[in-house]
Amino acid sequence: MTTTMTVTDSSAPSPVQTARPQYKVTGRRVLRSEWAKLWSLRSTWISLGLGLLFLIAFGVIAAAHYKAELNSGRPLRPDDVGATALSLSMFGTNFAQLALGVLGVLVTAGEYSTGMIRSTLAAVPRRLPVLWSKAAVFGLVALSVSLIGVVVVFPIASGIVSGTPAALTFSHSGVVRSLLGAGLYLGLVGVIGTALGALLRSVAGGISVLVASLMLVPGLISLLPSSWQDNISPYLPSNAGESMFALTHDSTALSPTAGLVVFLGWTALALAGAAYRLVHTDA
Repeated sequence: MTTTMTVTDSSAPSPVQTARPQYKVTGRRVLRSEWAKLWSLRSTWISLGLGLLFLIAFGVIAAAHYKAELNSGRPLRPDDVGATALSLSMFGTNFAQLALGVLGVLVTAGEYSTGMIRSTLAAVPRRLPVLWSKAAVFGLVALSVSLIGVVVVFPIASGIVSGTPAALTFSHSGVVRSLLGAGLYLGLVGVIGTALGALLRSVAGGISVLVASLMLVPGLISLLPSSWQDNISPYLPSNAGESMFALTHDSTALSPTAGLVVFLGWTALALAGAAYRLVHTDA
């Protein structure tokens, strides 16, 4: 009987294993990640579309209503007596700020409601770059959409009220500054919404605080004595923001620069609160 033996050469080289590439967390990569997540949400397209629609549609409707009232021969309402093409075109700002602010809340609080925030913070252990990236990405998107809206609606509204006491054009003093101020205001509202979502970690809670601070609190302040109103009202977020894009200012309102400083202060306060909670509490 013949026995065949197989000898294995132990010196034969083993298959080479390719090492997995090491990816470093950088600010640019965090920004790209937040950009991709933002546009992957259906609510982003819907809310931005609504914000743009509100800004343009309500501005056009307000201008058309003013022209119809003027042509009717009836006395104008007190609110319309001092109206300008700019103020009429900015009528939709109050509605657009809700759409953009609510979307800002969803950008951050939505991740907490789904649990996706754990994966995000596992990928970016330092945490704060996540907040800064979310705020920067959505703030720039909200600013861009708002600027498009105001640049589109103003010439339309101006054309509607042409030949009336409210007529204005881009060449009038303060118009361009007001349009840029309106866009910046809405962009910062989006940042505040992002901060509130991260601070409260609840979609319902963030939206409630946003609506209360921008729309309900000014109404409650009007119930206070007049001397108190004059000292408090100009520094509320909505009133300070409105002074950023108002064409004229009375003695009780802030100047555009002061309004911008105050509103930036409110934005910084919201971001600071969100940053503190993000660092000191678990997701």
